[in-house]
This record gives sequence, C-alpha cells and structure tokens, in this order.
Amino acid sequence: MAESKTIMKEAEDRMQRAVDHLEEELINVRAGKASPNVLNGVMVDYYGSMTPVTGVASVTVPDAKTILIQPWDKKMIKQIEKAILDSNIGLTPSNNGEQIRLSIPPLTEDRRKQLVKQVRQEAETARVSLRNARRDAVEAFKRAQKEGMPEDESKDGETQAQKMLERFTKLLDAILDKKEKEIMTV
Repeated sequence: MAESKTIMKEAEDRMQRAVDHLEEELINVRAGKASPNVLNGVMVDYYGSMTPVTGVASVTVPDAKTILIQPWDKKMIKQIEKAILDSNIGLTPSNNGEQIRLSIPPLTEDRRKQLVKQVRQEAETARVSLRNARRDAVEAFKRAQKEGMPEDESKDGETQAQKMLERFTKLLDAILDKKEKEIMTV
C-alpha cells in the first residue's frame, strides 16, 4: 500500500507542477492591462551584471493602462529604456528624466486572437505534461504488479491516476477559460 501512495503522490506532484507552470506562463501574457509581470524577462546591464528591471527600480501600476518605473539610480534611466526597447515586449518607454512611463496600448482584435492561440498552445503543453504524469504512474503500477503488488491494487491505482488526470484537466481548463475571457474582454 505504501508503494501505491508513493506512485500517486509523485504523479500528483508532477501534475500540480504542470498546472503551476501554466499559471506562471499565463501571467506573462499581456492581456491589455498593465502588469509589472510584463517586465519579468527584461534584463538591464547594472554595472557589469545583468539584473532584472525590478532589481534596479521600483515598478508600479498607477492605472490600468500605465506602468511606472522609477530607477533608484537616476543614471540608469537610459540603460533601462534601452533594455525595454531591446526586449521586444512591444512597449515604447517615455521618460521625463526621473521616471519611465510605459503606456499599454489597447489590443487589436487580431492581436487578441493571436494571444488566445498562444495561451491555448501553453495549455496544450501543460495537458501533455499531465498525460505524461498519468502514463508514468500507470507504468509504475504495472512494474509494481510484476514485483509482487496485488493485481486489484495495481488496477485501483491506474483508475485513481486517471481520475487525478481528469481533476487536474478540469482545473487547467478553468484557468485557460479565465485567461481567454481576460484577453477577449475589451
């Protein structure tokens, strides 16, 4: 019995990691609303070492369409501005000498559809991870059965792995639907 719990626990951990990874990826998808997460991948040359923008400035969202970046060192404004332009996040910075303002443009219908397609691809990757975790659990139960686990316990484990897959798939679909609604809302 302890072995089947171990197999199920590992499968559940892998499925949870797949869902968590999807949520993390979806945070970085810009849905027309200002979010400091847009700058997650932007690195600035800070005295010879590459540092995230959040490591050299305070990043705030004063309203739904604006991101405000206030560097702690005023000399960093040009480097931050250059890093944002080089990062291809699709935003053009404007500065007033003390802070950088990023205005989030409204999304076009084509861009919204493109983002939904991207989000669905991410979700499909997560689904594949879920199915792989289930497959590995089923294989582990079959190996355990050959090594002496009772057949009914092995079959029960396979059934539980399938039910777990269905539960995590519903969770994944809910996350996907929520993000699609957020993207398509004008």
